Amino acid sequence: MNAFAVLADETRRDIIRLVAKKGELSSTEISQNFQMTPPAVSQHLKLLKEAKILHMKKDAQKRIYSLNHEGMREMEDWILEIKNLWTKRLDRLDRYVMKLKSEKTNGKQ
Repeated sequence: MNAFAVLADETRRDIIRLVAKKGELSSTEISQNFQMTPPAVSQHLKLLKEAKILHMKKDAQKRIYSLNHEGMREMEDWILEIKNLWTKRLDRLDRYVMKLKSEKTNGKQ
């Protein structure tokens, strides 16, 4: 599933925020921060793992979750690419507006 689609859910964004703030957390520790059943939280964790936003490692019976920096970097790269495209467009618009102002100012003299 697409990482951005997965992050459309507020609970999943809250899980990411929690893991980013506190570091590695077990599924139990994550569940304790939400007013839903552990299986419901587990479904959110599964989607976040499948979208490569979270990394999961097993430690005996525990599942420990942490941010998947590679997955996060892919999203960041995409966001920066879109930001750069818009910055270029806005820079061209700014130059065009400045040119029109200049022509208007020079035409009045």
